[in-house]
Amino acid sequence: MRIVVLVSGTGSNLQAVIDAVRAGELDVELAAVGADRPDTYGVERAAAAGIPTFVVDFKAYPDRTAWNAALTDAVAAYRPDVVVSSGFMRIVSADFIDAFGGRYLNTHPALLPAFPGAHGVRDALAYGVKVTGCTVHWADAGVDTGPIIAQEAVTVADDDTEETLHERIKTVERRLLVATLASLAAADSRAAATTPN
Repeated sequence: MRIVVLVSGTGSNLQAVIDAVRAGELDVELAAVGADRPDTYGVERAAAAGIPTFVVDFKAYPDRTAWNAALTDAVAAYRPDVVVSSGFMRIVSADFIDAFGGRYLNTHPALLPAFPGAHGVRDALAYGVKVTGCTVHWADAGVDTGPIIAQEAVTVADDDTEETLHERIKTVERRLLVATLASLAAADSRAAATTPN
């Protein structure tokens, strides 16, 4: 299974995927890593691992439509079976998702449908929940919407700050993303093995 991973920041989830592939725990081909802005550490991680990279800088386009078209072309050049949004902080268009057969995987640091958006951890703390977590889902053109594939709960400690809680969630999120990709890759392998030539 070929994947393209999209990042906006440090790429800690990406690093978990790279490490799992190197350790033989995840049978996927990391075709490329892309970012929506230059100078992201996630792109540096990918380059250091010998993975092709690209940047489709959101600020370089006159509008979201032009940026989405450029992003679609850049990702399509790598022919992915799955596109992974891993800390990618841009909403993509329905056309982008459709271009990849709806196989656009997203991670989110909350138990969706609760606390969608860029501040899921902060919102969970503000609401006073005792349990939050992370979600891996097939994303659609909404904000953190689409069919849920996997979730895992994380207990909120009385003394948690946004930072401490988010770090614990990210640890679980990395493991859950790798497990989800492994499951998808295994399903793709089984399907390929039973498809007549």
